[in-house]
Amino acid sequence: MRPVQFLAAALALAPGLVAASKSAIVWFDNPNTPDDVINRAKDDIVKAGGKITHVYTIIKGFSVVAPETALQGVQAWGTEHSVRIEEDNTVSVNV
Repeated sequence: MRPVQFLAAALALAPGLVAASKSAIVWFDNPNTPDDVINRAKDDIVKAGGKITHVYTIIKGFSVVAPETALQGVQAWGTEHSVRIEEDNTVSVNV
């Protein structure tokens, strides 16, 4: 079996190992949220294979491309800090 065939067969047997990533915005409603909490959220997402794509200055938040499981993890522990995670979408205005 050639290496490419082996890799294809291995991936076919383990579909859960390849996590789908999604674009999202992560922010904290409370303007007094400590920076170490925000940094923990960023670190957790990066460690899970995500990427921080933008850090906002007007709000306590950032945009990411990250596996769904990473976002769910931050959502779970971040509830005490009023974390909000929303899928990043294009917004348009019809006039």
